[in-house]
Amino acid sequence: MKLGKIATAVASLIIILSASFVSAGSDARKTFDQLKGLEGNWAGTNSQGQPLQVTFRLTAGGSALMSEIMGKGPENMITMFHMDGDRLLMTHYCGAGNQPRMKVVSSDAKSVSFEFFDGTNIAPGDGHMQHVTFSQPDADHHIEEWVFLDHGKETKEVFTLARVK
Repeated sequence: MKLGKIATAVASLIIILSASFVSAGSDARKTFDQLKGLEGNWAGTNSQGQPLQVTFRLTAGGSALMSEIMGKGPENMITMFHMDGDRLLMTHYCGAGNQPRMKVVSSDAKSVSFEFFDGTNIAPGDGHMQHVTFSQPDADHHIEEWVFLDHGKETKEVFTLARVK
């Protein structure tokens, strides 16, 4: 009798956990699909008012989204977004010469935020992108807020962009 109750409780727990994993995976897929909506060309300015262009392009059979930031100098960078099982990841190929990887920490219908979890060519204390938020108030505008962490000090760079038609 007691064994039956334990088995029922374990089975219920497995069902609940499975449902939450499916939900997390489908949420990540929805967020990836949301980012795919950025596909195309964008023009705008950085925090200093300098012009820049950003292009989003699907690649690898639609399994990856590439963002290319083109400005006047070290901000020329590429970011790749892709699913890894049930989570959405990004790798940022930075002008600092390193490649921070980030995972989604929050998302809603108008924004998605990523946070650093590891990277390559980053020694302890080295400067690297720590956080980024992509906000899209409407289909023709988006904002990228990048946070660079260097020896404990954060610097924020904001790109304000409009879709090129």
